[in-house]
Amino acid sequence: MTKVIISCAITGSIHTPSMSPYLPVTAEQITEQSVGAARAGAAILHLHARNPTDGRPSSSPEDFMAFLPAIKESCDAVINLTTGGSAIMTLEDRLAGPKLAEPEMCSLNMGSMNFALYPAV
Repeated sequence: MTKVIISCAITGSIHTPSMSPYLPVTAEQITEQSVGAARAGAAILHLHARNPTDGRPSSSPEDFMAFLPAIKESCDAVINLTTGGSAIMTLEDRLAGPKLAEPEMCSLNMGSMNFALYPAV
């Protein structure tokens, strides 16, 4: 059998609850879906934080820390946090969550990101 490494992006980066009723928004939902993905075979969990009141993407370290401890306690998947963001976010904003959480790995966007909604860098 060919060995593979499965990475699961639980929340996506730009998605909001109006785009899908299945998008996990709360810390509990993100934790549940992350642990479920790990138990189903995902070796890496690529995670973005969400504002728990409106579901929009968040770079708040507090929003990351609302779910990361529970995920780490419940499974041994590699935690991969985003450093992505919008064109109006500073580097410090993008790194705030990962600096606090100290994940095993982080994403790094090296060029423009085009989501078909609008161009972002």
